[in-house]
Amino acid sequence: MDSFSEEFMKSMTGKVQGETSTKSHVGICLPTVPKQLENAVNEGQKKDFALSTNTCLNYIQEAILKHQWQKAAEFMQYYFQTLEDTTSSQRQVAPEIIWKLGSEILYHHPESSIEIFSTFADRMKNIGIRNYLKISLQHAFYLMCNGMIEDAHRNLTLAESWRYGEKSSSQEKLIKLIQAYRGLLDYYTWSKKRVTLSTLDGKHFTSDAVTQDMHSYFRLSSLNLHEIIKIPGIWDPFVKSYVEMLEFYEDNDGAQQVLTNYAYDDKFPCNPNAHVYLYEFLKRQQAPEEKLISVLKILHQIVPSHKLMLEFHTLLRKSKKEEHHKLGLEVIFGVLDYAGCTENVIAWKFLARHLKQTLKRKHLDWVEEEWNARKDWWPTFHFSYFLVKRNWKKNKTLAYKKAFVAGLLLGKGCKYFTYISNRGGKAEMKVKKMKKLVQQHSIVNTAGP
Repeated sequence: MDSFSEEFMKSMTGKVQGETSTKSHVGICLPTVPKQLENAVNEGQKKDFALSTNTCLNYIQEAILKHQWQKAAEFMQYYFQTLEDTTSSQRQVAPEIIWKLGSEILYHHPESSIEIFSTFADRMKNIGIRNYLKISLQHAFYLMCNGMIEDAHRNLTLAESWRYGEKSSSQEKLIKLIQAYRGLLDYYTWSKKRVTLSTLDGKHFTSDAVTQDMHSYFRLSSLNLHEIIKIPGIWDPFVKSYVEMLEFYEDNDGAQQVLTNYAYDDKFPCNPNAHVYLYEFLKRQQAPEEKLISVLKILHQIVPSHKLMLEFHTLLRKSKKEEHHKLGLEVIFGVLDYAGCTENVIAWKFLARHLKQTLKRKHLDWVEEEWNARKDWWPTFHFSYFLVKRNWKKNKTLAYKKAFVAGLLLGKGCKYFTYISNRGGKAEMKVKKMKKLVQQHSIVNTAGP
């Protein structure tokens, strides 16, 4: 065990080797305190106890912001005095502050360890009794992140049975959350056993044992996951895990009901992922395209730039309904309104193709409706002289598609189209074809900007 670990573990008894420490009933004391803080605190104690602890807290926060973890740990020695504050309100908030600061320091300190963190967490659970459930949950997260799944599960199981006074609504919510995370860990074990099962080719006796074991974990997990997703909230990992298990056991109706409720229940907050999960499930089930379109239509209203919008556009373009073709134009224009999509070659290909088809079918009004909402800013956003040079250098396919769109929307005299039109050599045939199409279908007859 390194020096920091030894000192910290000894400090749990209230003293660091070779030092006299300021004791408190927390029983934790950290190494050498800088003289500047000691003077400030001692001076503060003479005048006002709160002044000294506030001064200390400021030092800790400053050290944490600067990632000075050892210095922050040293300052913590004096902040433990807040647990001896005679003010009842201060005594109530102090354990939570100490837990948050201490756990942050221990999480980042280069000489910390899982054992030290766990010991600190267990101490703080008993001191900050009202924060027992919160600390237990955060402790479990820490253990999960370090791959200690069984320890995290044990921690959550103990926390689930803990009670303090009369059960309050806040306690009830935390217990349900703890149960949900325990269910998620049971799902993790179920998932590992499923992988094991897939490797047991023809070993019937072993396969039967693993199958039964899997089913027991499924029952444990599904019970807790089912409960948490009934409460309005954002429960993405719980929903995905629960649905995966239901699909494995071929309860597709149950899985669809879970996802439908999660996406459409008005009590739940707006969540784009809920509609993504429902769409992906329906796609796996080979649902009719009309049903897929109805799900993505809502996602489009929430996140017009979502990556699934390219898939949505394709579904709309394949549809036989004219209203879907019109919506497809709106969708692909909407995707390209966002900076993250400006160089998406597929999006520009789709727009170029859809514009050409739309104009061939004499739906100039559809194009004008979309373009009129964008003509004041798209030329600068997409079709500037700077961008055309950069696009041509980086991706010629992108440059051609954008030039074609620019020609259709702005006319063959616009900067972007003109620059690409003047490219010779291997580009000559493509340029000629592009010029001809623009001449036939451009929505303007005069040179654009």
